[in-house]
Amino acid sequence: MNSHRWRKSAELCRHIRRRFSSSFKAPPFSPQRRVVVTGLGMVTPLGCGVETTWKRLIDGESGVRALSIQDLKMTGFEEDTQLYTFDQLTSKVAAVVPCGTNVGEFNESLWLDSKHGKSIARFISYALCAADEALRDANWIPSEQEDKENTGVSIGGGIGSIGDILDASQLICEKKLRRLSPFFVPRILINMAAGHVSMKYGFQGPNHAAVTACATGANSIGDAARMIQFGDADVMVAGGTEASIDALSIAGFCKSRALSTKCNSNPQEASKPFDCDRDGFVIGEGAGVLVLEELEHAKKRGANIYAELRGYGMSGDAHHITQPHTDVVEKSLKILLDSPNGFASTPLGAIGHLLGAAGAVEAIFTVLAIHHYEKKVNMGIAPLSLNLSNPDPIFKDAFMPLTKSKEMQIRAALSNAFGFGGTNAALLFASIS
Repeated sequence: MNSHRWRKSAELCRHIRRRFSSSFKAPPFSPQRRVVVTGLGMVTPLGCGVETTWKRLIDGESGVRALSIQDLKMTGFEEDTQLYTFDQLTSKVAAVVPCGTNVGEFNESLWLDSKHGKSIARFISYALCAADEALRDANWIPSEQEDKENTGVSIGGGIGSIGDILDASQLICEKKLRRLSPFFVPRILINMAAGHVSMKYGFQGPNHAAVTACATGANSIGDAARMIQFGDADVMVAGGTEASIDALSIAGFCKSRALSTKCNSNPQEASKPFDCDRDGFVIGEGAGVLVLEELEHAKKRGANIYAELRGYGMSGDAHHITQPHTDVVEKSLKILLDSPNGFASTPLGAIGHLLGAAGAVEAIFTVLAIHHYEKKVNMGIAPLSLNLSNPDPIFKDAFMPLTKSKEMQIRAALSNAFGFGGTNAALLFASIS
């Protein structure tokens, strides 16, 4: 470059710097946008729907049962292979979503339309069902283009459709790859749950799918709340979904010695998370979806507000791929231990562990514990924890987990989620009043 051209270029650069240094000032301070919960939907081993699930939970019922060969979803394999696989599994209990056409049962045919049905795996259909209930509960199925653009979806999953992967692998082994479905990939992609919800209702806001193992549901909700706080959307459909009760998923968890094996003959006693005699988790399935909304947006349209999402935090143990760091667990519990009115509760005894859906389903239970009034002002219900006969020594005095659901004032509650890889998430919900 000659000296003349260099000088002209330098002058242009200085001009640009002067121009933009004066026009690009620090961004103005924006007040924090508050996020509230206006809709709830769920599919769980206790039933299909929030009302059915919540009633059975506080009544102390269990959704855990004995595993059957049919639950392994190996219909494409020979009978002797199915029997051999079932016999090899060390854990033979599971928390399965009740399916059928009766009230409180999940009817999968309702969520398989002619256009997208073949590309919808079970974990996607669970998400569609839970999202539909949540949106109807929130009275938010917008028709205006602007409203659709300001509504997003944040639904994640932990594993996806392992059953489809097993079936596809069998085709390779049998040299029948030509029979592989063109919908194989869309059925196994975890983000397709959020994608199908978005397409069903025409939501054109953020479309997000977190994958953080068993913290997925909580991260999906927390991420969605931040999208609202930053102004990316006014409404977010958020949660988690999972359908991994199949031969390969169960075999994998059995091999890692993560599942309960001592109560195969007494399934409903197998899941005992707070008990000293716990020996692993019970694999479960389902979905939980919340409608999150900016507070003023919710007030303007007269929406029913369950609770406010007051805080979201996440961290990494940097410790072990499956074993939580004891310091992290103790710090979460210490918040409650130091509170004179604190208590601990977990639905795991009733519904097992829902993997990628766990954080979302448990967040809904947390919201309901705050909001459930039974026609009594400022009176919520703390759900019991099933199968607690020999409590862990960390629990003491008034902080002992409940063995019976209890009416009490609950103004705020913390929902924790921990996932393989040392990923942790926490959601703080509080009464809006």
